[in-house]
Amino acid sequence: MAIVELKNVVKNYGGHKGSKDSANAVENFNLLTEDGEFVVLVGPSGCGKSTTMRMIAGLENNTGGEIRISGRDVSAVPPKDRDIAMVFQSYALYPHMSVFENMAFSLRLKKTPNDEVKRRVNEAASILNIEHLLERKPRALSGGQRQRVALGRAIVRQPQVFLMDEPLSNLDAKLRVDMRAEIVKLHRKLGVTTFYVTHDQVEAMTMGQRIVVMLDGKIQQVDTPQNLYERPNNMFVAGFIGTPSMNFLRAKIASDRRALEGESFRFKAEGARGTALDTHTANEVWVGVRPEHLRYVEDSGHGAGLENMMRGTIEVVEPLGAVTMVQVQIDDARVTAQLDSHVQVTLGETITLACAGEKLHLFDADSEQALGLEQPVSEPLSAAV
Repeated sequence: MAIVELKNVVKNYGGHKGSKDSANAVENFNLLTEDGEFVVLVGPSGCGKSTTMRMIAGLENNTGGEIRISGRDVSAVPPKDRDIAMVFQSYALYPHMSVFENMAFSLRLKKTPNDEVKRRVNEAASILNIEHLLERKPRALSGGQRQRVALGRAIVRQPQVFLMDEPLSNLDAKLRVDMRAEIVKLHRKLGVTTFYVTHDQVEAMTMGQRIVVMLDGKIQQVDTPQNLYERPNNMFVAGFIGTPSMNFLRAKIASDRRALEGESFRFKAEGARGTALDTHTANEVWVGVRPEHLRYVEDSGHGAGLENMMRGTIEVVEPLGAVTMVQVQIDDARVTAQLDSHVQVTLGETITLACAGEKLHLFDADSEQALGLEQPVSEPLSAAV
């Protein structure tokens, strides 16, 4: 096991920093892991998460900053000497070798004694429940079985750090759910510091002990899954974390600064998360509310003037069995609400939706940063869980 530290890490392509052709794929990346922690890097395509992973592995050289594993600066150390094991999106199994030989390959290169090779391979196969597959060739395996072999090939190396770059993206939806549970159980059993890259925020939320949310090469927030959901630093994090995404409404601040208003909604400012209107000099803010925190008001003909309610026209209805998703046009925004399946609504219907004040999130209208945060997002984020 190992503590991994990335300090002011930069990856620059296309020129010197500050020049016109400079392009930082990763900028000022700061992170300190706990020993044996499971860290997930998440963000949209092109945000720099895989580049960061490849720099930890040594497959990419960092342009600036330091990468330390167990206190040793490995920035200039070749990949084979970093004591890491990586699992890629593609299984990269040798088709002419059996499962046993695929898993044993790295040990053979190190001239590990045969008895030790057999012991490690059998031990990893037992952990992954693939003992009965050791004599098969990759072509005789399912996608999930091949992924287990790829994991087994990493386990036998007994590394200080596991690096996993979207290892489940080639699997179907059900198998992805099963395999991510297997990876979490595997981490608990082995206790090895693990970095996991994904663009799927559901994977990130269900697997990570801490999550690094990235955009355009920069860290937006490092936090536990629950804190990312409840206290996002900015509108990007708020909209990226959670399914369906958070709704955003632009609201005017009432003259007494106690309410947030639009043409078709009104919310009390008191109790909203991130409330800092007494010191906020702007006249407008973004109000964020998650679909699961909206509820249907039975009599839509009344209560349009009540606090913490919004009124609009239903444009989309999606019955999902246990719940019904509706999209409602409210002022200039289309708001998604998650309603109980017993609520009967129809297209074109005008309805009223309510939300408890403490479930509202407030963001600056220009910077899109959350109001009232104790820690600015610009500071290096390296706090442990």
